[in-house]
Amino acid sequence: MKIRFRLEIMKIGMYVNGGPSPAAVLDQVRTAARAGLDSAFLGQLVSWDALTLAALAGAAVPGIELGTAVVPTYPRHPLALAGQALTVQAVAPAGLTLGIGPSHQQIIEGQFGYRYDRPARHIREYLTALRPLLRGEAVDVHGETVTAVGRVDAPVAVAPSVLLSALGPVMLRVAGELADGTVTVWTGPRTIGDHIAPTIAKAAADAGRPAPRVVCSVIACVTADPDQVRTAVAAQVGFASDLPSYRAILDREGLGGVHETVVAGSAEVVERAMRRYADAGATELLVIPVGDPQERARTLDVAASLRSAG
Repeated sequence: MKIRFRLEIMKIGMYVNGGPSPAAVLDQVRTAARAGLDSAFLGQLVSWDALTLAALAGAAVPGIELGTAVVPTYPRHPLALAGQALTVQAVAPAGLTLGIGPSHQQIIEGQFGYRYDRPARHIREYLTALRPLLRGEAVDVHGETVTAVGRVDAPVAVAPSVLLSALGPVMLRVAGELADGTVTVWTGPRTIGDHIAPTIAKAAADAGRPAPRVVCSVIACVTADPDQVRTAVAAQVGFASDLPSYRAILDREGLGGVHETVVAGSAEVVERAMRRYADAGATELLVIPVGDPQERARTLDVAASLRSAG
C-alpha cells in the first residue's frame, strides 16, 4: 500500500538527451507526449540551447510540461536567464520547470573560464535574484559572487517553477529554502529515501515553504542484456563518476561508477525499480531511455503504464 500511495502522486516524465538537430529533439518531446508522460526535460550541454528548444516545443507539443535539467548558472546572469525562462513560460501552455545548477569546476573553469568560487554561496545569491525576477519584481542584489539590479519586463500569469541540482547537504538546504525542489542524477532509491528527500523536506519546512519537489532522473532500459547496456553507459559517460559531487553520492550508495545506477533488465525488473524510487520519496521520475529503438520503446511503455496506473 505504501508504494501504491506514492505512485498515485508521483509524476513520470522523460529526459531528452539531445539529438542531431532541433527537429530530432522535438521529435523526442512528441514521443514523450504520445506515451502519455507528464513532462519532457531538456538537457543543457554544449550543443542546442535547452530554453530555445523548450520555446519551440511549447508551440509544437503544447500538452506536455517542459523542463530543463539543468542550465548552468555561472555563464548566465540571473537577468538574462529570467528573460529566457519567462519567454518560454509565455509560449508553453503546460508550463516550464526551470532546472538550474552550478555545474562542475572542471566545466565552469576549464571550458568557460569563470572562477568556480564558493558554489553554494553563488547559488544562494543567484536564487535570491532569480526568484523575484521570475515573479516580475525588481531586484537589487549585491553579493559576493552575484550582482543583479533591475527587473525583466515580461509579464506572465504564473512564474516558472525552479529546481536546483542539489545532492550534498548544503545545496539541499539551499534548495529547500529558496527553490521549489531538487532534480537529481546518479542517485538510487536508498539515497533518495535516506538523504535527499528528508534533508530537503526539513529545509523547506524550517523555511516555512511548501513540500519540495524531488525529481529523480534515471537511465533505464528494458533489455535482455543489462550488462551490455551498463557497459555502453560506462563507455559514454563513465567520466562523470570522477566529478566530486557525483563521486560523493556514489560513495554514499556504495557504487563504483555511474553505470551501476542504470536500471536495466526485464519489464518487471524495471517497473519494480521505478516503484522503489516512488516509495523512497521521489515526487517525479525522469526516465532516460537507452538501448536500441525497440528497447527504448519498451522502456517508455513501462514508464507510461506506471503513469496510467497512478
